[in-house]
Amino acid sequence: MLRLVAENPSWAYRRVHGELLVLGVKVAASTIWEILHAQGIDPAPDRATTTWAQFLRSQSEAILAVDFLDTISLTGTRLYILAVIERTGRRIRVLGATAHPTVAWVTQAARNLVMDLEDTGCRVKYLIRDRDGKYPALFDAILADAGITMVHTGLRTPRMNAIMERWVRTCRRELLDRTLILNQRHLLHALREYEAFYNEHRPHQGIANARPLAGPLRSRPMIR
Repeated sequence: MLRLVAENPSWAYRRVHGELLVLGVKVAASTIWEILHAQGIDPAPDRATTTWAQFLRSQSEAILAVDFLDTISLTGTRLYILAVIERTGRRIRVLGATAHPTVAWVTQAARNLVMDLEDTGCRVKYLIRDRDGKYPALFDAILADAGITMVHTGLRTPRMNAIMERWVRTCRRELLDRTLILNQRHLLHALREYEAFYNEHRPHQGIANARPLAGPLRSRPMIR
């Protein structure tokens, strides 16, 4: 019984009861509950576990998601864009674009994000991101100091960050695939224009065709 629970930590006592019956072991479900409880094991761990969907629903208004995307300029230079999106309101924040996402650059992007959240009064508890190596440890540390917990998605599971992934696809279709990017400066200008359009004018089906922002965007520094 204890071996079954150790090898399958998500099984509750009734599932263990069923598996034991398959093995020909007849033990009352109540007895299994008592044994597990006496061993300090939660007899029904599935009731105490929060699923990913439950987490997203319960904390939706306090969640940001972040991701990198890239594009190629006319000179053949690969440029990396860093952006974050609010899960509930769908407001996008383009933190910057660079050909070299160094530790210093990504760290400064984190500082700029924290300052912007404070200026706009946006209360954030969690930031969802993948395990991309471009995020240095200092990136997580700066956000942790601001009271924001980093939530890493599973390996090769983009659906865990579906809203951010959807914005990346939208940005490519509506901007990057339709625009010849000359250089980094041109890309930053295009991103500023698209950010304003996305937040102030573009209706979003995911939020009943509303716009993330009713008024104009505040001017914010964008790292170069």
